[in-house]
Amino acid sequence: MASAFSFSKFSLTLLLLVLFLGSTNAQLSTNFYSKSCPNLFSTVKSTVQSAIKKEARMGASLLRLFFHDCFVNGCDGSLLLDDTSSFTGEKNAVPNRNSARGFDVVDNIKSAVENACPGVVSCADVLAIAARDSVTILGGPTWDVKLGRRDARTASQSAANNGIPPPTSNLNQLISRFNALGLSTRDLVALSGSHTIGQARCTSFRARIYNETNIDSSFAQTRQRNCPRATGSGDNNLAPLDIQTPTSFDNNYFKNLINRRGLLHSDQQLFNGGSTDSVVRGYSNNPSSFSSDFVTAMIKMGDISPLTGSSGEIRKNCRRVN
Repeated sequence: MASAFSFSKFSLTLLLLVLFLGSTNAQLSTNFYSKSCPNLFSTVKSTVQSAIKKEARMGASLLRLFFHDCFVNGCDGSLLLDDTSSFTGEKNAVPNRNSARGFDVVDNIKSAVENACPGVVSCADVLAIAARDSVTILGGPTWDVKLGRRDARTASQSAANNGIPPPTSNLNQLISRFNALGLSTRDLVALSGSHTIGQARCTSFRARIYNETNIDSSFAQTRQRNCPRATGSGDNNLAPLDIQTPTSFDNNYFKNLINRRGLLHSDQQLFNGGSTDSVVRGYSNNPSSFSSDFVTAMIKMGDISPLTGSSGEIRKNCRRVN
């Protein structure tokens, strides 16, 4: 009898432990804030809309912030934390320094959300919604964003330096980095299609336009006009990642790759005689197939290692820990 009692007591303890662990690792859901912040989506969208109206490039910048957040210890808002005298964040990591932008727009979105529902919505979730809205506003697909992430109290400059694939990456490096985060090779190609919008700095494509042979010569010459060969000269001069429609979210990026007009080395790697050529061809011929795979991949990326339950916090100001 005593052993039966102790066993049932053990079972109860185990059950409570499972329930507790389950609650701290709660699943994200699309209706997470439906009661606590019913006007969340319209609040975020109107702020994103006005930012893009002011500068069309901002949509790409916000989308890129979400990538750079999720690829470093998960989608936890760590990228948004400012450096202080006692804290080193991710903003000055090599992939972000003089490059990641849109933090002021995130501040504006967050303050509008705080006015509507103080202390409820995380910065990590604000970024996830802003990324979706940016794609949709620029003519791309829409999707239901899974929510319930909490904000990190830490950041890692070294993880940002090592975790975000540089534009010099070759195909195998890209595939292995994406696979390590649970993203397939198809996800890699679909997510790279976000380079249908946005701009890149001369320093990130200089070697490609002067040294590489798998590039359309007239395209290379066009880009060379605004990106001098000498390092240190015109480093921050910009060029569109998609030469055809740089502020429309469409499948022209993939058509460019087939025509050897990928701006970054890492872009053209997706169509260079390797395993991803067929996926690029498919997306260039079928925009709806690209759109649906892009949505699937964005949702998967948004699921990378979120903080949920009682982990992390809900930051009041996205730039600093409470």
